[in-house]
Amino acid sequence: MQSIVTRAVSVIAVAALALLGGCAGAQVKTEILIWHGMEEQLGEAFGELVKQFNQSQREFEVKALYKDTYPEAMTSAMNAYGQKNRSHPHIIQVYEAGTQSMLLSGAIVPIYRLMQQEKIAINRADFIETVTNYYSKENKLYSMPFNSSTAILYYNKDIFKKAGLGDKPPATWQDVETMSRKILAAGAATCGFTTPSSSWTMLENTFAWHDQPFATNENGYKSVDTKLLINSDFGLMHIRTLAKWQKENIFMWQKEYTVGGGMERPERKFLDGDCAMLVWTSEFIGLQKKPFKFNWGTGQLPHWGPLYPKANTILGGATLWVLREHEPADYKGVAQFIKFIAEPRQQIRWATTTGFVPITKTAVKNLEDDSFFKKNPDKWTALSQLLNAKPTPNSRGIRLGAYKKVREVIEQELESIFTGKKTVKEALDTAVIRGNAILKEFGVTHKPWPDSI
Repeated sequence: MQSIVTRAVSVIAVAALALLGGCAGAQVKTEILIWHGMEEQLGEAFGELVKQFNQSQREFEVKALYKDTYPEAMTSAMNAYGQKNRSHPHIIQVYEAGTQSMLLSGAIVPIYRLMQQEKIAINRADFIETVTNYYSKENKLYSMPFNSSTAILYYNKDIFKKAGLGDKPPATWQDVETMSRKILAAGAATCGFTTPSSSWTMLENTFAWHDQPFATNENGYKSVDTKLLINSDFGLMHIRTLAKWQKENIFMWQKEYTVGGGMERPERKFLDGDCAMLVWTSEFIGLQKKPFKFNWGTGQLPHWGPLYPKANTILGGATLWVLREHEPADYKGVAQFIKFIAEPRQQIRWATTTGFVPITKTAVKNLEDDSFFKKNPDKWTALSQLLNAKPTPNSRGIRLGAYKKVREVIEQELESIFTGKKTVKEALDTAVIRGNAILKEFGVTHKPWPDSI
């Protein structure tokens, strides 16, 4: 009996060892966590990109977690980082307005340093200069450009046809006025054009497009001791024109407001056919759940003409920042994922399935060789603006600290103009005073930090 028991125990022991051996052979993947601010279609497209990376190798498992809007995602990540218990993500998606705050946060691992450490080469020269300028310091890449967009013009071709305007968008602001008047006279729409986020479209991008300084010290690139310049002659002229047009229904300003649990935004007026044109992000193309109900097209952001040089517009969207205070071994996976999304195949997939632009010259060339932009001219518009000219100190970007707060101040003062509470000069002067106070406080409390892991 004992021999039978002994044999049984031996069999069980062997089986257990085999089982343990099998478990030991199964590799446990290192988890890499990303927090982002893209929902619905864009979130799904990002999820597919993450899935492709996870299937491409067996060592790492990237998990993407949606954390509401870009500002909320950034705030949540920095709060988690501050707890110093490694509850924060490895990678955080931060919108372009947060660039200066991230650079001086003391919480980041610069992309150039990460890739050097992991001995992974990324050809910075292959990136589109307008993109890398926004996220670089001293010609070194600090965050990974990812979902990049810019402000463009959308127009309703059906309304244009009804008003006898043909099939081409306006090229200048003078064209916008002329076309809007014809549209209104024909009863084809109740307003010429509208825009959400007036600061980003009507000031930030419009200043860059006309090669006008938005702030001192090269828009904040040279120093945190920076002051706004939006009450310049150019700013006063442009906003005065908008205020005049608003009274004539050429331009429709509308504040965002909550309705039925959601946000009512100015772009709704375009989608519903009330406004013939919309100035908004190229990302808008990829945000639509359903196709447009009308024939539509895109055009470059209108320009005031030869009196001002035409430079390039600046970025919207977001970029990927790597955070410190994780296990050293984790950063190998982070670097591998960064390398993966920079590859032409992923760039092409991302650009063709969203409204974002490809960020590398190789990806652009491959798309051109495949006639993608000829077949999809509306997706070329944003890229044509970013590639229009070599970026200047006025058009390479806006690098201001606490810029979310500054932008909110600008929006508030623009609202006071369009609601008739202040004159254009009074409101822009006030925006400069209030915004400069925020910038001054940021400059006092934020100093450069070491950029090692």
